[in-house]
Parts: sequence; structure tokens; C-alpha cells
Amino acid sequence: MKKAPKKLRIDLIPSDPSEVIVSGIESMKKISQILKSFDPQKDRYISREFQSFGIYLTDKLEDYEHRGLYMKLAKENHRSILEKALSFAVDSGARNKGALFMWKLKQLKGNNEKP
Repeated sequence: MKKAPKKLRIDLIPSDPSEVIVSGIESMKKISQILKSFDPQKDRYISREFQSFGIYLTDKLEDYEHRGLYMKLAKENHRSILEKALSFAVDSGARNKGALFMWKLKQLKGNNEKP
């Protein structure tokens, strides 16, 4: 007979935002503990701002397989064009937001290059 999994409870309104704790999971750390142990020389997966924005695009578009592509786009393209394409794709409610984002980005870049 299998045991039922523990139900998790998340306190949504903590008194201190850095103390968000998920009840039922002992291995979770507080955000303040993670930030104290962060070493930029050792933990250099995301060390630049464009990498952070690329991960943000990945999260919003729900397309984790192409996160390197979004980092490259964030590095090479103007932020306003990326944000317009992102809002278009997210607001559309499409199943494949990544493809719609790329289509809109191509369209916006084409409009900016023409005189």
C-alpha cells in the first residue's frame, strides 16, 4: 500500500518576504540564506543583466528548451522591441508562445529597419 504524498502549505503573506517557507519540505532554504552564500565567482551561470533578461523571457514564454536563444536575443536586440514582442505573445494566450514571440520580433525588427 502506497503512502499518500504530503500536502504542502505555502504561507502567502509572510511578515518578512525573505522568510518564505514551504511547510513540509525540510531541505528548502530561506532566500536570505541563499543570498548570503552566493559567490559571484563560483556561481557565474547568470552574471550579466542580459542573461537575467533571457531567463525572464524563458519563464514568461514557458520555453525552457531555448533559453540560450533568448539570452542571445537579449544581448543583441534592443530591450523595447523584445518587450513589445513579449507582451504580444503572452497576451495572446497561444499554445506556442515562443514561436509567436519570434514571429512578432521578426515583424518588429523589419519595421524598424525600413526608413
